Amino acid sequence: MACLGVLFSLDEQTVLKLKSFKSDEDRLEFLQEDIESSFMANEPERFAELDQAWDGLHRSLTDGKTEWDNGTFPLNHVILGGQRIYYKDDYIMSLKTPKQVLEIANAVEKLSKDDLKTGYHKILPDDKDYGEFLSEEDFEYTWTWFKNSVEFWKKAASEERFVLFTADQ
Repeated sequence: MACLGVLFSLDEQTVLKLKSFKSDEDRLEFLQEDIESSFMANEPERFAELDQAWDGLHRSLTDGKTEWDNGTFPLNHVILGGQRIYYKDDYIMSLKTPKQVLEIANAVEKLSKDDLKTGYHKILPDDKDYGEFLSEEDFEYTWTWFKNSVEFWKKAASEERFVLFTADQ
């Protein structure tokens, strides 16, 4: 899964609207035309880019695999865990509640580079979806994007906001 991941900090009104759409297409259109464009232009503190590191990050925070429900809370909710609100194969949307965001923020703030590296080593070298990328350089890339997201999580938690993880596929 080599696609770009982004975290968005959302208020309850935006979440209610996002969840109100009857189709995945309408939900994706709202994300791209309203949330992404507004946040990127006017509220840069409300999103955190993860580039392609989200896949390695999810694997490192869980059990080495990219699955919706692997690992344990709260670290398995940093990326894919939470409420899945988009079901087509072209995009990922996973929503975390303010309560979950608080627990995630507390957990990621305490995570050391060595902790993440231990998780990174759970990724199997023969995993055809990821194994070829395993390297010290890839770990540093994953660590850098993770560290860049910690303040985002803390701010979202302090403001009692939802967090939406998205990735195009």
